[in-house]
Amino acid sequence: MTRFTRAAAAALLACSLALPGALATAAPATAVASAPDAPPTRGPAPSAAPFATPAVTRAVLPAPTGPYSLGSTVVPLVDRSRTDPWVPTADGRALMVTLHYPAARAGGGGRPAAYATREEARLLAAQLGSGVSGDVLARTRTHSRTDARPAPGRRPLVLLSPGFGVSRWTLTHLAEDLASRGFVVASVDHAYESYGISLPDGRTLTCVACTALDEGGVHGSVVTSTRAADMRYVLDRLTGPRPVWRYADDVIDARRTGMAGHSIGGASAATAMVADPRVDAGVNMDGAFWEDLPAEGLRGRPFLMLGTHDDTHLPGGTDATWDRTWSALDGWKRWITVAGSDHFTFSDGPVLARHFGLPQPELPTDRAVAVTRTYVAAFFDRHLRGLPRPLLDGPSPANPEVHFQRR
Repeated sequence: MTRFTRAAAAALLACSLALPGALATAAPATAVASAPDAPPTRGPAPSAAPFATPAVTRAVLPAPTGPYSLGSTVVPLVDRSRTDPWVPTADGRALMVTLHYPAARAGGGGRPAAYATREEARLLAAQLGSGVSGDVLARTRTHSRTDARPAPGRRPLVLLSPGFGVSRWTLTHLAEDLASRGFVVASVDHAYESYGISLPDGRTLTCVACTALDEGGVHGSVVTSTRAADMRYVLDRLTGPRPVWRYADDVIDARRTGMAGHSIGGASAATAMVADPRVDAGVNMDGAFWEDLPAEGLRGRPFLMLGTHDDTHLPGGTDATWDRTWSALDGWKRWITVAGSDHFTFSDGPVLARHFGLPQPELPTDRAVAVTRTYVAAFFDRHLRGLPRPLLDGPSPANPEVHFQRR
């Protein structure tokens, strides 16, 4: 049993979209008291009930809560200035980016945006058991129109990075909600770090990194540092002198950029902020930190740690990287936990688990979606727009599941 994907397969596969979760929840070996090859203990997994008849109707993501209609476009990128760490013979570092943005209400055009390609969905569904159909998963309904005309105005940019083994589309409900509130959101797939990433030329990249970390002894910091470089390149291509998206100059305000991520994608947000001063604010949703912050911390920039309310991510928990990183953060900061949540609460996991009849944690799906959206949006409203958000000052009766550990 290894620390990363295989450990999760034994402990969490029956629970939800959690096969790759061990990488994200496991802290570096020096930070935990458990055996070197074991992830921090997160308590017993719920027992898996036998699957009923597999779902044949498509899932529907929760409707966004903001005032804007939504546009979506997929932007393939290849950074040929770097060697891919997982496949050095590859022709550069391939990235797939989905942009969600506020769309014009009239004359926007566009067809409904796809959730995932059929092959991407098939490869993830194969990890989740016979009750999950890749075809049904791929047809999950979104709320965006492809290549719709953007609404006028320049807006803050939020970068999103998914958990290890899963793809950018597992953060779609959050991406759509942020865009409906007036942000441009760039969700990024990182080559060879997902069970399946479809490229425009018809190839599908599979998770070479899973084997490298499971069997090759590669440290998780290779993932976070590589993703930080990925985000630097995405920023260059979206906000540089010749942006790859034709609307970028009119729609993106490059002076206001944040990054959030789930699992190791959240840890990568901190690494990206260290590497790139253009990233003004960051959110880690339930990921262990694989790299210590430098002595200067994040140079005063704000950071939110949003995680599970359990033995892993409470202060003094088995993931000691949260305590260590908290001490090194030198700007506005919050450590918030959510009662009844599990690792995939902060992604599309609850929506898909409910649809396919997979066991779920105590926190209901609708509350998981609402809490994640509400606190991530409040954070970026405050730190990218300068809007007052008292919700971030302390406990709220409207959100009794949310606990402020440190501030």
